[in-house]
Amino acid sequence: MISIHTPPQPTDLGDVRTANRAVVLRHVRLHAPCSRADIAAHTGLNKATVSSLVTELIDRRLLRETGLTENRIGRPATMLVLDGEPYVGLGLQVGADELVVVAADLGGNRLLTWRRAFTAPAVAPQETVRALAALARRAITRATGQGRSVLGLTVGVPGLVGTDDEVPLAPALGWRDVPLAAELRRALREPGFTVGVDTDANLAVLAEQRHGAYAGTADLVHLSGGIAPGAGVISGGRLLRGGHGFAGEIGHVPLDPVGPACACGRRGCLAAFIGVDAVVRAVLPDAGQDGPVVDYLPELDRIQALAGSGDDAVLTGLAEIGRRLGHGVSILANLIDPQVVVVGGHLAALAPWLLPAARGELAARTLAAGECRLEASTLGTAATALGGATAALATVEAGRLPAA
Repeated sequence: MISIHTPPQPTDLGDVRTANRAVVLRHVRLHAPCSRADIAAHTGLNKATVSSLVTELIDRRLLRETGLTENRIGRPATMLVLDGEPYVGLGLQVGADELVVVAADLGGNRLLTWRRAFTAPAVAPQETVRALAALARRAITRATGQGRSVLGLTVGVPGLVGTDDEVPLAPALGWRDVPLAAELRRALREPGFTVGVDTDANLAVLAEQRHGAYAGTADLVHLSGGIAPGAGVISGGRLLRGGHGFAGEIGHVPLDPVGPACACGRRGCLAAFIGVDAVVRAVLPDAGQDGPVVDYLPELDRIQALAGSGDDAVLTGLAEIGRRLGHGVSILANLIDPQVVVVGGHLAALAPWLLPAARGELAARTLAAGECRLEASTLGTAATALGGATAALATVEAGRLPAA
């Protein structure tokens, strides 16, 4: 299981039961509909243990029975699927021009997706916290009004996130040493659930690994879009964090020492070539003539329309950005050997024009040419928030029962 939390390690009988609950829930999530006998046969748990656990999980509405199977030898078996309808996780994401909230259940069903235009880089971090809290309160009110309990909330940000849920540095937002989780808990008046923080890329790759087109892939990278592209990396089925939680900052790897200035203070970083602001500036020279761009969606719509109509200047600009993208992905491919790299955000929106050049550059710069696939995400622009909602449910998936 991949999450931002540490799964329980069995040290006594209570922890063993917790771990066994997690085994049962995971098996049902991956193989539903399945029977009690199927769970016992494939997990190694004895039938009595499985029966006891399933009864408990049905009582807590984490599993439900769906009826009897057909076409089986012998007595028909009652089949099980995930339930979890009374419970919800919330995910929030902070972008250059928006805040997004997603509520999802244990099955990954999105119960709501809301976007609010918001220019976080132009305001103090405390104002962003207040806006996040207001959006979260609306989602909490909607969920509780439907009879659901919120089990957790996770925020994704484009920057470094430490193991203490603080944001030591987010150049794209102008943040330094922001105790985001603590401030958001205070703004929500200490809610009765966990509030966590992670990088936007880490949460997006969690969503990809669970719900995307390459779900279950053991070696997978999500390269986020937005103003500060980062890499969420799953290697050998585990999220790669590094010694301080700062792994995946591919956006600030320098590609050209005399390239354009980056928000981090250096020059020629990957983000300075493929970040959404860099793309808009390169392809639409007139975009900022009436002042700074504060909402990138209309500009991306313009780029798509011009590219679709065959505008030579736009196509040439996108091809060059695609080559820079391929160069950046080749660094990931040579270092960590992923099976698939998935691009999200504006990179996915512009994928028809970016990926051909990017794939060519990737093949030219990768030792094992052709072994790493480069594809566009199918999860849309709210992948980080969906991953945040998924992470917020991690304690239940790790076998901890929600409060009665």
